[in-house]
Amino acid sequence: MIDLYYWPTPNGHKITMFLEETGLAHQRIKVDINRGEQFKPDFLKIAPNNRIPAIVDKEPADGREPVSLFESGAILLYLAEKTGKLLPKNLRGRAEVLQWLFWQMANLGPMAGQNGHFNNYAVEKIPYAMNRYTNETGRLYGVLNKRLRDREFLAGEYSIADIACYPWIVPHERHKQNLADFPNLKHWFDAIAARPATRKAYEGVAASYSRPMTDEERKILFGQSAATVA
Repeated sequence: MIDLYYWPTPNGHKITMFLEETGLAHQRIKVDINRGEQFKPDFLKIAPNNRIPAIVDKEPADGREPVSLFESGAILLYLAEKTGKLLPKNLRGRAEVLQWLFWQMANLGPMAGQNGHFNNYAVEKIPYAMNRYTNETGRLYGVLNKRLRDREFLAGEYSIADIACYPWIVPHERHKQNLADFPNLKHWFDAIAARPATRKAYEGVAASYSRPMTDEERKILFGQSAATVA
């Protein structure tokens, strides 16, 4: 049984997509990041960076005490190795998946995240920042579109690389991107959206960004510093 500490953000959806795709037994434990539940001591023991998602594997492969993990990329890799699914076992196939998984972690997630912040959440509208991250998000969409011109999925077969990227494409309209400009990416996106596991992962779950943010929520999410950690 996997305990998933979760909120319906792109990074949170990565893990629900994997769990639904593989059928791994789990329970979702909501951590309302808008109310500051990510700063509770019990959660910080699992996720010291006060971010979701995080997991506790109560039945690790070594048969010892439960294993806890934070960081969505590390969780996807751990669960893929645990189940033997969505990650090739051969050297070249594994390398293909891992490079695109880390590409998402280092590029698509951070750039699209800053895009969303400056275009949708920042009180002060800064044109340079808005243009910078909108353009960089578009460049990364172009990278995906080019990669997908001769293949169905990023690394051949459907994998954790696709699962990592998909939730960050879901808010494309809020990130000022038109999928019609990226036909290969759109084909990939629509194919993943149609998967039963994807529909189940998103079923009945409102995105965390689907309503206006209050000043208090903005302070909780964007007003943290080193003093918070101390």
